[in-house]
Amino acid sequence: MDDIVTFILVPAAYLALLLLCLPFVPVVAGLRGAALVSELVWRYCQLLNGVLRLRTPEYVSVPPYRPADELAHRNYFFGPATRDLRQLLTQGRRLYVRTVTDTFRRVTANQFRAPSRHRAVSVPYGVTLHLGLGVGAAAAVPVLGLLLGVQALGVVLLMAGARLTALTLRAVDRAMMILRGLPRGMLCPSCFERVPYPAYDCPRDTCRRRHADIRPGTFGLLRRRCACDQRVPTLLMLMSRNARLSGHCVHEHCGRPMNPDAGHMPELILPLIGGRAAGKTQLMAAMVKSLEDSAANGGPPIRLADPESTTNQRVLNEVLEIQGHTRPTQKSLPRAHSFVRGTGRAERLVHVFDTAGERFLNREETDALRYVRAARTFLFVLDPMAVDAFWTRLDPAGPQVDRTLASTVDPEDVFSRTIQTIRTMGTPLARARLAVAVSKRDLLTDQPALLPTHPDDSAATREWLCERLGLRNLVKTMDLEFAEVHFFCTAAVTTGDGRVDPSIEVLTDWCLRD
Repeated sequence: MDDIVTFILVPAAYLALLLLCLPFVPVVAGLRGAALVSELVWRYCQLLNGVLRLRTPEYVSVPPYRPADELAHRNYFFGPATRDLRQLLTQGRRLYVRTVTDTFRRVTANQFRAPSRHRAVSVPYGVTLHLGLGVGAAAAVPVLGLLLGVQALGVVLLMAGARLTALTLRAVDRAMMILRGLPRGMLCPSCFERVPYPAYDCPRDTCRRRHADIRPGTFGLLRRRCACDQRVPTLLMLMSRNARLSGHCVHEHCGRPMNPDAGHMPELILPLIGGRAAGKTQLMAAMVKSLEDSAANGGPPIRLADPESTTNQRVLNEVLEIQGHTRPTQKSLPRAHSFVRGTGRAERLVHVFDTAGERFLNREETDALRYVRAARTFLFVLDPMAVDAFWTRLDPAGPQVDRTLASTVDPEDVFSRTIQTIRTMGTPLARARLAVAVSKRDLLTDQPALLPTHPDDSAATREWLCERLGLRNLVKTMDLEFAEVHFFCTAAVTTGDGRVDPSIEVLTDWCLRD
């Protein structure tokens, strides 16, 4: 009887119980599979938080892409985003294998190897759990793949949006440059080449890394983050007036500082042409001082654009105040004497180039004056004492004029050589204007017969040059070469009240007229 109970009735009852529990097997297996899927999703979210936000060492599997020569951190959507995707894919695969394997091992240990209940109960339950884990592991693959795919799609869309934004910002900045009359970039005041976009130093005093191109792109859209973590604007229009960075020329042979206002406003180029000792430097100093006097009386404001121009103008003003004479301009290539005039839309960055007169006599040296290609107004300084006819008309009985103050170069020779060079550089002289400043009028006030009958009238000065000084051919050449020619009789001196002679103000207004 015991054998019947043991070998027939007990097994039959056990099988009956198993059959009774059989409908609950899909439920138990399904719940265990769902728990595995939930666990995998939760762990993936933790991984996502670690890779994207925490960035602690245990979440780093791909080294950051940062070449040693990169001066700034890359924008997230120009490299780091794809790196994070690779990390998620790599670590997500490891997370899946590790989690599923550990779960199977835990069920095997608890239900088969060292069960806490009788094996008659733990083994069927373990088989059911294994079945559920298998289903859950299979179901988790498309779920995790979907999560990773959604993120990958978002990254791709945001990367495309970031590149489109960068191109849009560049296009807007380019349009602003064109509207400012700078389609080919800004003029470097040292090498006279056009600079499409300056290089900028990091504003942090302890860094000073120089960024060659800060425009929107790989290293930032609105702000670039330097390697020292200092934020740098990526566009000229994002630089406020009080926080404009000092740019540098990008040409290899130059690299010198540019004006902080370069690119923020239209530029005017005013080359001074004339022989040695014709009075160019003193005339330039008087023109700037006349603008300063006008600003002091309520006219358009003016400020020097760089420290070098400020220092030079301070010295030149002192020379004008003591009625002295400026030193001859050095033969080396000049740096522009730059200032900003006006406010708002009328604001202009003006570059005045005072070149040594010796350079206008040598074709090879004149070719270096590339700034004339961007000029549309020229100022020719004509010293009447450099013309032989002036001395033949001088009254010997009247007050004498110091001949040592005269230029030693014939104005016709200087003008013809300079115009030939300007024409070969491709400057459209037919659309340019020419101001002819007859200099040193203050030295001739004691002999009124030597001056035009109406010194302040352009036509009278033109006639005086043609009839009295015999420069008719020179005047005709000027009329043929330029679209507009205006003549001024000037005195680059200050009056008793410290103001510049009125003739300078008239000349300056004409030259700076848009």
